[in-house]
Amino acid sequence: MSTYPIPYVTTRTPLGERTVDIWSRLLADRVVYLGTPVDDGVANAVIAQLLHLETEDPDRPINLYLNSPGGQIPATLAIYDAMQFVRAPVETTCVGQAVASAVVLLAGGEPGSRRILPHARVVVHAPAAEGRGTIPDLILEADEVERVRTMQEELLALHTGRCREQVRDDTERDLVLTPEAAVEYGVVDAVVRARPRG
Repeated sequence: MSTYPIPYVTTRTPLGERTVDIWSRLLADRVVYLGTPVDDGVANAVIAQLLHLETEDPDRPINLYLNSPGGQIPATLAIYDAMQFVRAPVETTCVGQAVASAVVLLAGGEPGSRRILPHARVVVHAPAAEGRGTIPDLILEADEVERVRTMQEELLALHTGRCREQVRDDTERDLVLTPEAAVEYGVVDAVVRARPRG
């Protein structure tokens, strides 16, 4: 789990001023921010926030903001499954980059509510093996990479409207998408420059 300073903000309430960490403040507005590589710790924190927000109000949207280079695929898929599991719609916004498995999270948001900011990017590529160990271990690892790759392709096909074979062909090498290309490919629904006022 990445460590960086946690900013604090002061808010005014009917009971006076209150200082809270930025993550708690965002959570109060139904915002979950994923700005790190995904590992088990990050996945557990994101899933807990999704479940908490669903419990608070299962009908109000949850906003998941992504700026992630991807990470551990099982952890990422755990977040994806939780996004699909909760009753509250999970709207997604890419604010920097969505790379590798993080693209599945971006594309897996509520249809019509998947967004990308104008200078963000999406990079889709196939999972890779580490390539260490004995030959039998390498064979097992290769089989697992192929299984995970197929699963990732099926999820992207499901959410982009493309066939799995096209996703496979497109991801033989890194597929780098501008915001407009991400819309055209079906990863997101719109490029947004600013939040609606009001």
